[in-house]
Amino acid sequence: MAEDFLVEIGTEELPPRRLRAFGRDFHERVVKAVSAAGLIDAGAASEWYCSPRRLAVLIPDVRSAEPDRVEERLGPAVTAAFDAGGKPTKAAEGFARSCGVAVDELKRRQTDKGERLAYRQQVNGRPAASVLAEAVATAVSGMSIPRRMRWGAGDAGFIRPVHWLVMLHGNEVVECELLGVAAGRETRGHRFHHPEPIKVTSPSDYAALLRKSGHVEVDDSAGHLAAVIQGQAIGAAQRAGGHAAEAPDLATEVAALVEWPVPIVGSFAADFLALPEEVVVAVLEGQQRYFPIRDADDQLMPHFVAIGNIDSRDPDAIRRGNERVVRPRLADAMFFWQTDLKTPLAKRAAELEEIVFQAGLGSLADKAQRIAALAAEVAPGDDVDAALLARAASLCKCDLVTDMVGEFPELQGIMGGHYAAADGEPAAVAEAIREHYLPQQSGDPIPASAIGQRLAIADKLDTIAGVFALGKRPSGDRDPFALRRAAAGIVRIALEAPLDIELAKLIGAAVAAQPVPVKDRAALIADIRAFILDRLRSQYDIRIDVVDAVLALELDNPADIDARITALAAFVDQPAAQSLAAANKRCANILRQADMTGDRSPKAEDLIEAAEVDLYDAIEASRDDVAARVAERDYKAALATLATLREPVDKFFDDVLVMDERADVRLNRLALLDSLHRLFSTTADWARIQVESERS
Repeated sequence: MAEDFLVEIGTEELPPRRLRAFGRDFHERVVKAVSAAGLIDAGAASEWYCSPRRLAVLIPDVRSAEPDRVEERLGPAVTAAFDAGGKPTKAAEGFARSCGVAVDELKRRQTDKGERLAYRQQVNGRPAASVLAEAVATAVSGMSIPRRMRWGAGDAGFIRPVHWLVMLHGNEVVECELLGVAAGRETRGHRFHHPEPIKVTSPSDYAALLRKSGHVEVDDSAGHLAAVIQGQAIGAAQRAGGHAAEAPDLATEVAALVEWPVPIVGSFAADFLALPEEVVVAVLEGQQRYFPIRDADDQLMPHFVAIGNIDSRDPDAIRRGNERVVRPRLADAMFFWQTDLKTPLAKRAAELEEIVFQAGLGSLADKAQRIAALAAEVAPGDDVDAALLARAASLCKCDLVTDMVGEFPELQGIMGGHYAAADGEPAAVAEAIREHYLPQQSGDPIPASAIGQRLAIADKLDTIAGVFALGKRPSGDRDPFALRRAAAGIVRIALEAPLDIELAKLIGAAVAAQPVPVKDRAALIADIRAFILDRLRSQYDIRIDVVDAVLALELDNPADIDARITALAAFVDQPAAQSLAAANKRCANILRQADMTGDRSPKAEDLIEAAEVDLYDAIEASRDDVAARVAERDYKAALATLATLREPVDKFFDDVLVMDERADVRLNRLALLDSLHRLFSTTADWARIQVESERS
């Protein structure tokens, strides 16, 4: 038989920003442990739930017992188990005794280390109850919890103190104790609406029972509650005469704070709308977890939607409470804004000298100077006002010492742009300061302005170069300086702007500017270059061999690399491309086996067979056109020209014996293949392209 299995861990309020991550982790580990025990099939359906006070997993159709199995124990080698007369030695007798049988009941098993004695026994599977208890305990102990809390006199540790534990297999309680709590069938409802215990009789009724009897809406793996909250915010904003934008991250965080969401529309003084919009949003969303309301022109209105956690008899009291909390926060922000405006950004530059950017890498003032010098090296041939670029670089970090950014670190750069505009700085300078942290995460736009793009690349590259020079490059999952994100930002700007940048040269300048002694500068530059270009791989949803074929050329311009990858991806599945890829692999193998070193040109007068003459003529006819197309970055046309070589290449390999016994003929044919290989290598390393036979 198979029954549904439910486990719920009830706790004190869990960290909202990581609630879903904890729920997902718990679910994955429980399912893995139950599957490893053979109680469910791999890939079986399952569901998980979470709320501020619980993590739960529901797995349908969990078997009533482990599968029966045959266990085998290997004993000593047969040569050591019997003496010359065939009598059992002490080794054989000891092994038989440990298995609880006579020596003649043992079997012989051939292994890679020779023939050995073996004992096999039928083992009946344990009941599901004991297995499930172990599986959940294993899942809990393995969860990724940065710091486990401990409570009471016991030694149990979890994210937060545990108050109840539900564990049911079908209608039966799985008898066990975990985290200092005995398992049962009683869950808890809403802290205020239904604090009494609620009996769960069937695992499949869990979510509906909590909603109906407990006044608790649990979020599920699909984010159901977050979607409900988003809908509530949109509906409430419409009733208030405006609209609330989709804010999935905010809705998810709010879902981790409430068990019974109730929308409440509140207001604040319209005078606060004189603040920069980003500040008001930072207060409403970041500090209060409110949904801002906008008018038909998408301008902020002096209203918001708060999501309460109680169905109050006096909703006006809840509304007034939310308004009372937000008012002083906005007042503080207004004070910061007005105070900061009294000191121009340029006068704050001296304060940067007192703030360490990173131990070993100097102050923020030092970083600003490095950014200014490096930004001038980013695509210097383009039409960018050098004076404006230098001014933006000198001011781009000054907002870090303002009161507003001290309170709202997420507004760095944004506030710098506002303050620069208020100081009368050129619009291009203010815009570049505002943009230079972009893109900060996946989905963010890149800087729109040319100056902002150069500042962003210089800032990110300076950080990468400095941290690498300190020997603190990312390892595994650890990336405390967000260097992978910075590298991805550099790549995105170069590709999307697009910008022609000489990556190795820029990295060299960034490394040279660091106040860190570097023993092997060339190796460090190569390491950083590989680290940045490795972020290119995540930019494409195409065959990885195509990306590798271009990256193998060790090119230095991301925009050029992108153009090659895009053209090759569109060409690679054509019949001509498959044939040429196979031919290139053959070329590479022959040249490697022949130990061909250096560039050699074939001699036309030494060509004998018609097929090698035709190939020579086709290569010579294509060479200049391919070179011209590559110089123009018209890789589509270059590949089309290379495609015309398919017929003479195929005929050459069909008709010509490369490794002729005559040395001069053989060397000339190898030189012909070498010239063919070099011609193809102007677009990509074709030997890395997988042909159909390798991919199937």
